[in-house]
Order: sequence, then C-alpha cells, then structure tokens
Amino acid sequence: MTSFLTRPTTRGTARLAYEVRGDGPLVVTIPGMGDLRSADAGLAEALAADGFRVASLDQRNLGDSDRGFDELGDEATASDYLAAIEELGGPAVIVGTSMAASAALIAAAERPDLVRGVVAISPFVSDGGDQAFMRIVFRMLFARPWGVAVWTWWYRSVLNKGRAPADHAEHVARIRAAMSQPGRLADFRRLTQVLDHAPAAARTGEVRVPVLAIVGALDPDYTDPAAELARVGEAVPGAQTLLVDEAAHYPHRQRPDLVLPAVRSFAAEVTARA
Repeated sequence: MTSFLTRPTTRGTARLAYEVRGDGPLVVTIPGMGDLRSADAGLAEALAADGFRVASLDQRNLGDSDRGFDELGDEATASDYLAAIEELGGPAVIVGTSMAASAALIAAAERPDLVRGVVAISPFVSDGGDQAFMRIVFRMLFARPWGVAVWTWWYRSVLNKGRAPADHAEHVARIRAAMSQPGRLADFRRLTQVLDHAPAAARTGEVRVPVLAIVGALDPDYTDPAAELARVGEAVPGAQTLLVDEAAHYPHRQRPDLVLPAVRSFAAEVTARA
C-alpha cells in the first residue's frame, strides 16, 4: 500500500511516496538517482522477515512521488530521511544507494539521535571531479526525445554490469514507464544539473553512528572501486566495508546472496546495541 509524506517546497508542498513492510524497529530506504523504491523490495522483505518495519521511499519527482520538488540533491534527500523517521517513529537504520547513500551520511551527521546506523551502498564521499563538464554531458544525454532510452540503457547494461538482478527486465521496464510520464525526464535532467556530493564529503567525518559501506567491484562510477571503498572507510570513522564481486552500482540487487546477509547482520547488531 502506497502512503505519502508531505514535504515543504518553495511553492507550497509536495508528497513523497513510500510503502511500509513489517513491524518492529524502523528501517528507511531510498534508492539512487533515477531509480524506484521497488529496487529495495528484496532488501525490505528480508529485513521485514527479521522483525523490522521497513519504509521504502521513492525519490523526489519520480515514481509515485509528486512532481513539484524544487530542492534536489544530497542535502534535500538527507532531509527526507529525517522527516520520514520523525513521521514514522524512530530512531532508524537508514539504507541508501548512490546519491541516497551520500544523503544518508549527511542525515547521520545532522541528527545522530534519529539514526542508529547507515548502510551506504555505492556512496560518493568526494565532489566527483569536473562537475561542470559532466553537467554538460548529462544535459545532452538526457534531453528529449532520446533521454529515457539513454538512461534505461545505461541503467540496464552499464550500472548493472556483472550479474543481472533476478527481476532485471521487469524493473528496467518500470523505470522506463515512470520516466516516460509527462515532466519526469525534465525533472531527472534538472537533478543531474544540481547534484553535488561536496556536502557529503564535508560531513562524513562527523558521522558517529555505525556505518556499513558496500561497493560493487565492477562499479563504473568509480575509477577504482576498491580504492573508493577504502576512501569511504578512511573518511567515516569506524566504518565496516564490503567489496562485492560480480556486481556494479547495485550490489544489493545483483548479489543478494552476499549483501543481504551483511545488511541483516548489521541492522540486527546496531539495533540490539541501541
């Protein structure tokens, strides 16, 4: 069942879509850029089976969430984690992928009283180099009429290099359908023009809650995935790290046999400790 969390915008309010599985201590998940909350379904079902209450959110301006969000990026997504925890009753373990992993680290630094632990899947803890050049590239790649096809091809073939998720074709079709709705591609393109991981890079050293960082060994978003994972381990005091073979940017979907046990163990440990 889809529920909605109302959030402020500069022109009023807009709603974030989410669904809840299970009952017990809270876990909040947000997927990566251009993805849907159904990407976290397997993870949510596993944690719900362990006795957690898992709220899976859609990103701003995508999926079942409203259009109309004007503030986008890591800091805005961090505020969504915290708003969801306050709405649903925390504290919580938070799980983020890609930009939402960077946002999760910001949220933990901002409100450690609300965050028991962070699972950061494919996080970014640096500013990403020449952002001006990349924004020009994204502006061209995700323009109409080819933008939806380019994103779904990149998601299907490059970001999921290695083992394909069990429901890969169906999930990519859902992304294509969601991105094809009026205005959604323009919103996605706008996100690519403002996305900046410098706020996450600036806050990671302030994180004092337990962190599990997970990176796929084939992730094309990193020049050297193993070195990037080591960088996260150095930037976040005491972080646990997991490098996942035969997986790229979505290791929890590509290698659930390795990632889900690690996440379940981490969530149980930090919740018991709290």
